[in-house]
Amino acid sequence: MFPTALLISPAAPVGGGAPTLIGRFVLDLDHGEPVRATLRYSALGVVEAAINGIRVSDELLTPGWSSYEWRVRVAETDVTALVAAESTLELTLGNGWYRGSLTWMGATGVYGDRLAAIAEIELVFADGRTQVWATDDSWSVRASDTVSDDLYHGQTIDARRRGAASPEVPVEVIDVPSVRFEPYVGPPVVPVETLPVRDAWLSPTGRLIVDFGENLVGWVRAEVTGESGGVVTLRHAEVLEKDEIGIRPLRSARATDRFILSGGTDVFEPRFTFHGFRYVEVDGWPGGVDAVRRGGLEAVRISSRLRRTGTFSSSDPLLNQLHENVVNSTRGNFVDLPTDCPQRDERLGWTGDIAVFAPTSAYLFDVGDFLRDWLRDVSVEQQHQGGVVPYVVPDVLKYVGVPEDITPVDSTAVWSDAIVWVPWAVWMASGDVRVLSENVEGMLAHLRHVSSLVSETGLWDRGFQFGDWLDPDAPPEDPAAAKADRGLVATACLYRSADLAVRVVEALGRWDVRCELEHLRDATRRAFREAYVARDEQRLRNHCETSYALAIVFGLLDDEELSWAGDRLAELVEAAGHRISTGFAGTPYILDALSSTGHLETAGRLLLQRECPSWLYPVTMGATTVWERWDSMLPDGTINPGEMTSFNHYALGAVADWMHRELAGLAPLEPGYSRVRVAPQPIDGVDDASTSYDSRHGTIAVAWRREGGVVHLEVTVPEGVVAEVWLGEVDTEVGAGVHRFSAEFAPTVAV
Repeated sequence: MFPTALLISPAAPVGGGAPTLIGRFVLDLDHGEPVRATLRYSALGVVEAAINGIRVSDELLTPGWSSYEWRVRVAETDVTALVAAESTLELTLGNGWYRGSLTWMGATGVYGDRLAAIAEIELVFADGRTQVWATDDSWSVRASDTVSDDLYHGQTIDARRRGAASPEVPVEVIDVPSVRFEPYVGPPVVPVETLPVRDAWLSPTGRLIVDFGENLVGWVRAEVTGESGGVVTLRHAEVLEKDEIGIRPLRSARATDRFILSGGTDVFEPRFTFHGFRYVEVDGWPGGVDAVRRGGLEAVRISSRLRRTGTFSSSDPLLNQLHENVVNSTRGNFVDLPTDCPQRDERLGWTGDIAVFAPTSAYLFDVGDFLRDWLRDVSVEQQHQGGVVPYVVPDVLKYVGVPEDITPVDSTAVWSDAIVWVPWAVWMASGDVRVLSENVEGMLAHLRHVSSLVSETGLWDRGFQFGDWLDPDAPPEDPAAAKADRGLVATACLYRSADLAVRVVEALGRWDVRCELEHLRDATRRAFREAYVARDEQRLRNHCETSYALAIVFGLLDDEELSWAGDRLAELVEAAGHRISTGFAGTPYILDALSSTGHLETAGRLLLQRECPSWLYPVTMGATTVWERWDSMLPDGTINPGEMTSFNHYALGAVADWMHRELAGLAPLEPGYSRVRVAPQPIDGVDDASTSYDSRHGTIAVAWRREGGVVHLEVTVPEGVVAEVWLGEVDTEVGAGVHRFSAEFAPTVAV
């Protein structure tokens, strides 16, 4: 990747904080001006590059977080407009994930204790000659204006260092033989938008509180004038509690930025950290609250650069806000990799969260390359762990350990199934078969390893399982204490993974392994049915909502059993007052289980429930993102007493997938949406709904409205797509164009 560049690091500390590596080069102008100049650069840590004092791009936190032991990504950007006859390239290094804080165990420097950078500029002249200039031991290093930086704890910037003479000291070349530099597959992290101050006031204790109007991920940019040496301190939080910022959910993360003033007008932007926040407690701002209201602060939202592909709207404002919350949580947790949360001392690539959320994210955004990049880390971690897909990827827990209640670490249902479920979701949305071919060996390794874990009965009922994590009936201190039997959940997931893997190898023409996978799939189904299906009693032996939802949706029941299973599920939902009674494993599937077995009315009442626990309860409490717990904030406005209480967690937002496919009525029947099903399922309380998906063929759109007992439907189909339309008595197939239908609607029962 770097034929001539060397990995360089400061030979000695320089003033603390983030060092700036400096290299100077002269163009070979005997061949005229360069027609193209390309910069490739990477780091152990995170790096920001500038040529002649100008940032080379808007990309942030380069090279992101990958499994550094085996792969470090390389950024590439066109810098033709920036190079001059004599140029200076500066590489400022932050701790990032490589050397900064990671996990709730307080670990630092997990991957290494030395920051380093590598870069090269390739210049092409009009006559075809090339010149390559790269990092080597001729470079030097000086202190930057960043005094300290940490992703969890924040960044301190001293504007007095800007422009001040700073001694330069040598660098040294270091060798890290195991590091493999490779190009980005996914998109970079970039600024997405800025938000102005919504309001500012003094709290009961006299603290200056700023509200940016919604929960976001990024930082605050400040423009401020004050006395030299003055300090402005910003402390970030997602919510208020008792009219003060609620910082307990952050656990050990300090989420605090400090700006030291130069005496003139300074602009601060802490790009070596990020926070999950809506509210900021500001201390030391010249002029106080009145000055803040006049300007000087704005929030910068960041995310991986993702193209928006899916939309949804309806007649219900709360439902629309729920969907927007799902979008916001996707943006906030898709910062270089799919994380669980963006604010506390965690921010890890938990595999279970994305396993259930992948279909939703793949509809809302073009996440194909984003998730393909992350799946490379899943694969390399798995290869070094005997086929086990770890709880988090990159797997930092293998270094810092895990709590005793989730050991021993081994494959676990839903979480480890990400190696199958995520590629499948990406393929169905994009039609890009690469995601299958790149991950089929990982799927096989996962399933073969889990086959070694099943008991003699054929059930996956041994070892640790997260199960139906965060069942709302579980105590706050024990989120794994769910109603659903862990062996049932795990065995159902094993069946689904084997079933999907069969379809994957058929799509790839891997006939050499199809029989092996079919045998595992069929044996798992038989074991599940023998252990958990009480056919004579027409019920499951583990009688709870998640158990029925998984059995119905994953295909573990025969056709004649679906009716009574749906009835039992509906009875449980009704007995619970149409409030949520499922956790991570069951929630993504419960509405499908109800609507597919003839209980659309029950599904609708569950979706539109406003009392806690429900999807809409957080919306009624002012949420602008999806919460980790159904009751992350209690009705009295206090924060849930549990240790894990994030207000930005996308997993429970997987309900948006049902809103797209069933409520609005657009679902793929073939990968890449070349054939789709249009079958809206109107529910009581929603008078109209619309959705659109920007597929590789063009935008597919569905919109319906209800007038009395008649539903009017409009379907927009681009060239290359065939739509099967089902609505009441309408059962037809259409191609490209805009098509309109009207029909009396009765819920469709697809059993």
